[in-house]
Formats: sequence, C-alpha cells, structure tokens
Amino acid sequence: QVRLVESGGGLVQAGGSLRLSCAASGFIFSIRPMSWYRQAPGKQREMVATIASVGNTMYADSVKGRFTISRDNAKSTVYLHMNSLKPEDTAVYYCKEYDDWGQGTQVNVSS
Repeated sequence: QVRLVESGGGLVQAGGSLRLSCAASGFIFSIRPMSWYRQAPGKQREMVATIASVGNTMYADSVKGRFTISRDNAKSTVYLHMNSLKPEDTAVYYCKEYDDWGQGTQVNVSS
C-alpha cells in the first residue's frame, strides 16, 4: 500500500531554513504528482506546493519566493526547501499523493 513518511521538521528561528523530506513507497513515484500541505493550529489544512511528474511546480502565494519543492525520482522522495521562515509558517507539514497522506512533521518557527 501507499506509504509516505515525512521528516526534517523542527524548531528554527525566524529567518532560518529547513528542508523537509517525504519518502514514498507503494506506487510508481516517478509518474505521480506530489504535494506538500500544512495545517496550523485552529486553521484548515492548506496546499503549500505541488510538483508534477515532469517537474512543473506550483506554490501558495504565501510561500512563493521562499519555498522550493523538488523531487528525486531515483529515491522516491519529494523535498520542501524552506527559506526565510516566518512564525506564521509554524504548522504540521504533510506530504500528499492523490488521496494518501503522510503522518506529518511539525515545524515551529520562533520570533
């Protein structure tokens, strides 16, 4: 079955950087679009970034210019490179493939 395992979250000061990873298995990774979502306390889950199988990307306006999504098909892994982090980026970050979700990784940005 599909398995998505996120890692790389943690505590960082505002202005800092983190790289999240999502290791995927159970499907043909190279032909599937992959996404990162996040959910802050008391808020709805929102799309952060999406990458198509051929590499086209799309970002939420709130992270454009600061976050970069990438994929390594040989490793069946999708990444989220987060720079210039802000306290409002604090959330649980989830990896998504169609209807399947990972367990999430917590990102905390202190001011």
